[in-house]
Amino acid sequence: MLNLCLPTAMMDSSKMTINLALFGMTQSGKSSAGNILLGSTDFHSSFAPCSVTKDCSLGRSCHLRGFMRRGGQEITLQIRVLDTPGYPHSKLSEKHVKQEVREALAHHFGQEGLHLALLVQRADVPLCGQEESSPVQMIQELLGHAWKNYTAILFTHAEKIEEAGFNEDEYLHEASDTLLTLLNSIQHRYIFQYKNRSSLNEQRLKILERIIEFIKENCYQVITFK
Repeated sequence: MLNLCLPTAMMDSSKMTINLALFGMTQSGKSSAGNILLGSTDFHSSFAPCSVTKDCSLGRSCHLRGFMRRGGQEITLQIRVLDTPGYPHSKLSEKHVKQEVREALAHHFGQEGLHLALLVQRADVPLCGQEESSPVQMIQELLGHAWKNYTAILFTHAEKIEEAGFNEDEYLHEASDTLLTLLNSIQHRYIFQYKNRSSLNEQRLKILERIIEFIKENCYQVITFK
């Protein structure tokens, strides 16, 4: 059962924990993106001709101080990220992956709740057709009817856009109907992750700023899993 509520972590006005889950196809860059969000190397990430991540794994960042203020008060922030297997997976069945992720969501975010699901999508791979929609379908199934309000797209390998001579607006203007429809569904919540534009810490802060904006728009509500 899915419920929408304010997280118990919000009861302490000086501390905040942000819970995120990563979804996406094999080799989309989920684990690498998770490491950037955490500021660590918690998740194994490498190039391979097959799916690398086989199990769900939860990573926790160090406490971030001075990153944000709320009501005039400085907030100590911690990020928790759930990395999930690629979907579809090169070795695991779709049923197995769904069950693995469902159990992990309930185990890690059952009480405190999930703030945002990040659909990790390579910017240099067009989103089109039934297979590419599979991660979206899994998000819809696991998050229920409210999925549109709790999902954002994280475009990895965004430097490929610049190499091709596009800016972000031009890229989105030329995007597939599948991607445009998805962006409309999730109120155009998206983030571009550039590999070589800035330091990892600068990338991290920029991405986290956008994520916090999305969470504020939801009034810090979460989805809980029971």
